[in-house]
Amino acid sequence: MITKLTLAIGALLTLTGVIAYVATGGVSLTAMIPSAVGVLLLAAGWLARNPRLHRHAIHGALAVALLGALGSVMNVAKVGQLLTGTAERPGAIWASLVMFVALVVYLALGVRSFIAARRARQA
Repeated sequence: MITKLTLAIGALLTLTGVIAYVATGGVSLTAMIPSAVGVLLLAAGWLARNPRLHRHAIHGALAVALLGALGSVMNVAKVGQLLTGTAERPGAIWASLVMFVALVVYLALGVRSFIAARRARQA
């Protein structure tokens, strides 16, 4: 399940970055940051299909997710500006918010998956 989730979140973030880049008129490559994280997750998900690499690939994907979530916090903290209409770059805030929520959910489910796998091995 975690492999399919990794691929789904990777696809979502890749699409988010492309949409953000197009929506901002292609002015800034930083709009593609969600896509960069998404492509890394897609690569890890693809590698995780191999049973020998699964554990390492998912660990790598979760590390990327943690770094991506932490990197998006600065823009997520500006959600209040988005709601009041005073945001300088609303597209960046939306893209960061999507990335943050998707990655935090992925991290929670990934950790839960590791806990379940450890319990299954011990049983």
